[in-house]
Amino acid sequence: MSAKAYHFDRPAEGYHHKYLIPEILRILRDEPAKRVFDLGCGNGFVAHLLDREGYDVTGVDPSNDKIRLARQFCPHLKIYQGSAYDDLATVHGTFPIVISLEVVEHVYDPRSYSTTLYSLVAGGGVAVISTPYHGYWKNLALALAGRMDKHYSPLRLHGHIKFWSMDTLRRLLAEAGFKRIEFRRVGRIPPLAKSMIAIARK
Repeated sequence: MSAKAYHFDRPAEGYHHKYLIPEILRILRDEPAKRVFDLGCGNGFVAHLLDREGYDVTGVDPSNDKIRLARQFCPHLKIYQGSAYDDLATVHGTFPIVISLEVVEHVYDPRSYSTTLYSLVAGGGVAVISTPYHGYWKNLALALAGRMDKHYSPLRLHGHIKFWSMDTLRRLLAEAGFKRIEFRRVGRIPPLAKSMIAIARK
């Protein structure tokens, strides 16, 4: 097994967007607000999609390469270099909707991440966070199929370093101050879902 880069080298749809985006759009359409902050916007694909849907989007990502791609992809959007370890709310303000898709599994210090996430959400606002789903039946299926190494892929460059269950992610968000935390599973039947989406209110 060779070390493989875990990043997008072009401003285009990622494999996970196919099952995440339809549910994300359903969630956002239930919200009256149209201002969105994208924490970990990557190559700008989701920001561009939301812009086309009529949302006013601001996004940050720690990768200069991804920011460069995002600006090439959607130069009119407000896309900046920044990370969850920065005081983003002081720089960008607060937002009624903050999304952070497939980010928290890459974060070394998840409590700093959740604190920054909470600070970005305006009073009465909502955070929408997605991450690969891990639960008993999925983990058992991976083990029985002999796919644990492929799934966790420790040799992959820039890969996942945290593996979340609903319980651990709920605890992280609750510690930060979020209320009314609910989950949706996407990508397969619920026990074997590819990702889970947390919807957390401030």
